[in-house]
Amino acid sequence: MRLYSLFVFALIVASCGSKKNHSNNFLIDSTYTKYAKGFRVSYKENITQVEVMKPYQGSEEVLTYWLIDAATEIPAHDSHIKIIRTPIKSIVCTSTTHIPLLDYLNESAALVGFPTTDYISSEKMRMRIDSGYVIDLGVDKGLNIEKLAALSPDVVMAYTMTGDYGQFKSIEDLGTPVVINAEYLEEHPLGRAEWIKYMALFFDKKIMADSVFFAIEQNYLQIKHKVDSLTNPKPTVMSGIVYGDAWFMPAGQNYAAKLLRDAGFNYLWSDDSTAGYLQLPFELVYDKANMAEYWIGVGSFKSLGEIGTSDNRYTKFNAYQSGKVYTYNARIGATGGSEFLELGYLRPDIILQDLVMIAHPHLFTEPSLYFHKQLN
Repeated sequence: MRLYSLFVFALIVASCGSKKNHSNNFLIDSTYTKYAKGFRVSYKENITQVEVMKPYQGSEEVLTYWLIDAATEIPAHDSHIKIIRTPIKSIVCTSTTHIPLLDYLNESAALVGFPTTDYISSEKMRMRIDSGYVIDLGVDKGLNIEKLAALSPDVVMAYTMTGDYGQFKSIEDLGTPVVINAEYLEEHPLGRAEWIKYMALFFDKKIMADSVFFAIEQNYLQIKHKVDSLTNPKPTVMSGIVYGDAWFMPAGQNYAAKLLRDAGFNYLWSDDSTAGYLQLPFELVYDKANMAEYWIGVGSFKSLGEIGTSDNRYTKFNAYQSGKVYTYNARIGATGGSEFLELGYLRPDIILQDLVMIAHPHLFTEPSLYFHKQLN
């Protein structure tokens, strides 16, 4: 919708917050999302059309779902369009990031299956798992499809890093529709959080999702405003660790890099123009970041001693020597899952507050980190 002619058309109808999709006469709801770029919603009669604009990195494919209530007859449609009867009552999810979406929509009871349930940290969902209401379906990329079929969920919410839909097609061949959640591709922290509105569509809970997201957005922006008013120099920060032969760290336009900038850090790779992850030689990282004041994001390391033992070169960094090294794994679930990796997408405001408390503790009267903790 970036073509000039369509932009002009959008201005004409902006007063009603939507515009016509001429290809199928659906009315696009241009106000449904504010930050998320990965999906859009449009309407025609009793049909809600949901389009996932980029199901995986580099994809030009658009996935289309029609959400139709049980009382409405399914109209003629193209074969690529998937029909979902809503509101759904049961769901199988494949990523822990989907779990908070259910919890915050008061739909925890809808989850009936999940691959490797030990990864789930949510206390509410762990109670359901322990009570036998959520079935472990095996390893993510090798789901027990027969066991899944026996659960007969209304929908499977999945994600994919590639265009290989083989496993999903096998699930659909057994009668269960699969919908793709591509939240991880959003570059803005609030864009990832806004995917709660995507989940809400399948439960007919748009109003609730809007309310939840609004509270998260306002908290994020209020915290950021505190930082924006500061005039003192920004502390320098590095991130990532070595895997194999390369140091992996967030690229300059990556989601994590934006959080660091919004928190008032000077992320040393902010001038990089890419949005993925950088793979750099150790020597290059050391030359640029050896005097960085903070080191945030150190994988699964649990102590400074463990970091130094794994590679003595780490101990030469100023942040290591001053003890200003922070992990995001302060909260681990009862069976070992990371609460940060589960809840972080939905609650970037909590991540931001943590980071601001680290960079500018004077802005808070009683600093208390949630996801992060200082290693010793």
